[in-house]
Order: sequence, then structure tokens, then C-alpha cells
Amino acid sequence: MKFTLRDDGKRLFLVCLGALIFSFNMKSFVRAGNLLPGGIAGITVLIQQIGNEYFHVSIPYSVGNLLLNSIPIFIGIRFVGKKFTLYSCLMIVVSSILTDVLPVQPITYDELLVAVFGGLINGFAIGLCLMGKASSGGLDIVAVYLSRRWNIDAWNYTLMLNAVILATAGLIFGWDRALYSIIFQFTSTQVVHAMYQKHRQHTLLIITNHSREVYTTISQCTSHGATVFRGIGSYDGQERDMVYSVVSSDEVKMVLKNVREVDPAAFINTLRTDYMTGRFIQKKED
Repeated sequence: MKFTLRDDGKRLFLVCLGALIFSFNMKSFVRAGNLLPGGIAGITVLIQQIGNEYFHVSIPYSVGNLLLNSIPIFIGIRFVGKKFTLYSCLMIVVSSILTDVLPVQPITYDELLVAVFGGLINGFAIGLCLMGKASSGGLDIVAVYLSRRWNIDAWNYTLMLNAVILATAGLIFGWDRALYSIIFQFTSTQVVHAMYQKHRQHTLLIITNHSREVYTTISQCTSHGATVFRGIGSYDGQERDMVYSVVSSDEVKMVLKNVREVDPAAFINTLRTDYMTGRFIQKKED
């Protein structure tokens, strides 16, 4: 693992800011609306409330959250990336401690407002962590792994799993609370879906007279390959090459910038790719 002041300073800032916002949301919205946030955090809150309700035992949020995150952390280290998992652990520890000690008062007790705005803030906090190449732990690590492994949008699958967790809470504590929690989780998932684009792909069609240099640039930037087609420009009748490649959405701007440096006259068409099969390299999270 290599650390650089600029990149890791930015990641540290985003992760800590995400942890602060996540903890603020837990204290000011989630607990005010008596909601379950879903995922490992939701399971932790559910265990806390079962302990209080049926066994009269108070379980610190930080203890339960850290213990339950042990399995996702192992998945992150083994399959996603050590540095990614290290920053995710930082997010888990900081948010767990802040959730216990942060002196925040509820903003509103209206359950619908709590579900909608709490979900927006929760999704924004998770999105900040993902922008910092980390996660909030728990099912988010699993979702990142599934997105990398099968090139799918795994966040909606985690929403379905969260719905199962919340349905269990509905059976124990009542359905009104569970349904509001599902609204909270749905809102959060959509914000994350909008902010995190890494699992999506774009197709690049590049018309150029420097196909070898363009291919080398794409390969060096992304580790992806390319296919070169030979054609004839209909306007001037001259031979042209078309470089065809598929890259991740977060790599598009970098690739376009570098291709322009190689061939300023290149004609580039970028297409969003909704479905793709075949071998597509996903680099491990750094």
C-alpha cells in the first residue's frame, strides 16, 4: 500500500466528513423517528432495541457495530482492496464512536420528514465515503464487491436485503415503523446510486489517425483493451481507424483527456453501456 499526501489527505477528509454526517443523521433523524437505517447499522440498532425492550440490557452502538462488521471487513480485505478496507474501517470506528458521544438534538419528530430527509443525508454520507474510495462498512462493502465481481448495480440488491431486515423489525416492533424505515432506505439507496458511478461502463468510439498511440493510452490509463476497425471517411475518402473500447464511468474523463493529448483531432463518441457480457477487467480498489 502506497500513501501520498494529496490523494490520501483527500480520502481522509471525505471519509471523516462522511462519518460525521452519518453520525449526525443517526442522532438527529434516525433516532428521532425511531427508524432502522438498514444494513449492519440497522441490525445493530435492532439488537440494541431488542436488548432494551426484552432483556433490559443497554448495548453500546459502537460495540455491536464493530463486531457485526468483522465479516464484511474480511470480504473487503480478501476481495476488494486493503487500502479501501482500511479507510472503511476508519469510517466504521469514527462513525460508531461519534454516534455514541455526539451531542445532537433531534431536528424534527415528523416520521415522514425523518424518513425522507434522513434517507437523503444518509445516502449523501455514504456517497462521500465512496467518493473517498471507502465505504460505511457492512453491506456497502459487499455491494462494492458484487459490483466489481459481476459488473452489476448491486445497490438495489442490498435494498432488497435491507427490506428483509426491516420486515423482521416490523414483525417485532410494528409495521408503521418498518414501512417508514423502508422509505428511508429507498431514499438513501437512490442517492448512493446517483453519486457512485464506478460500476457503470461507457463505450468509446474513437476515430483517429493514431490508433496505436490511442490504444496505448487507454491501456496505460485503465488496463482495458481495445479493438481497431479500419474504415474510410465519407467526407474526404481517406482511410481512418476507429478504436473501440469499454471503460468504467469514473475513467472516462481521464481517458478523454489523455486521448486528446495524443490526437487533438480525434473524433470521440461516448455511449453509456447498460448491459455487457464478456471479460471486463475491474481493478481492485486501492
